[in-house]
Amino acid sequence: MSNETKRDVFDEVLDEWQIDETMPDANWKYPDFKLVRIKEERFKDRYDAALPDDLPVIPKEIGEYIERQKQGSTLRSAIIDATDFHAVDDEEADWIFYHSDTFALAWLLGVWRVEETGEIVKLEAEK
Repeated sequence: MSNETKRDVFDEVLDEWQIDETMPDANWKYPDFKLVRIKEERFKDRYDAALPDDLPVIPKEIGEYIERQKQGSTLRSAIIDATDFHAVDDEEADWIFYHSDTFALAWLLGVWRVEETGEIVKLEAEK
């Protein structure tokens, strides 16, 4: 899996399908449908495999906490440990408490964008 998002694939499709102003109208109205089908399949597969555009955005420290906890905890216990048993510092616990939906989404998807850098982090699939 790449770090390509659905929007990245969509933008590339738009770039390829820009109307060439020099193309005669007849050619635009009756394109080569075989070529269209080949391009459609190529982009469809990439689009299906692409990451969602609206990945959760979380601080780096929270992502590191998720990576540690995913090795043996449940989502529920990770939140409880962070907020009640001080598994992280107070600032991180507050972030998890006040952004629990975002934390849960990052946990469930196993992929998120790092707030400070914009980097996409993906956890390896469990075997």
